[in-house]
Amino acid sequence: MKARWTTAAAAALGLALSACGVGLSFGFGPDDDPPSVSLAAAPSSAAPGGRIGLVAAASDDYVVSEVLFFRIDAGSDTLLGRDRSEPYALETTLPAAAFGEVRYFAVAVDDAGQETRSQDVTVTVSAL
Repeated sequence: MKARWTTAAAAALGLALSACGVGLSFGFGPDDDPPSVSLAAAPSSAAPGGRIGLVAAASDDYVVSEVLFFRIDAGSDTLLGRDRSEPYALETTLPAAAFGEVRYFAVAVDDAGQETRSQDVTVTVSAL
């Protein structure tokens, strides 16, 4: 019969081992850091309706569950899609009525539900 570890048993074992100077982590508790994420867009300039590729680099001390891709619109952020496996990428289209600049960001979510937002990336909308 396989032994099953409960959360309490795992925590007790971790506490006992840490008292002996041994470090042990089970993927929950204070040692679980939020994920990190950065975003890039290519091309950096396109005409309205043009295709844009978004690529996110995401990492976590345990597991990145998914990366969500957003466009920043007036008044709200629009979820464009999500990717649950590396490489985290999404192809999207610039809005047909876009002018000036369009901004995007990504959110990485880890297995504990912690989220981190990337810096915004900007795509310049060029004339037709």
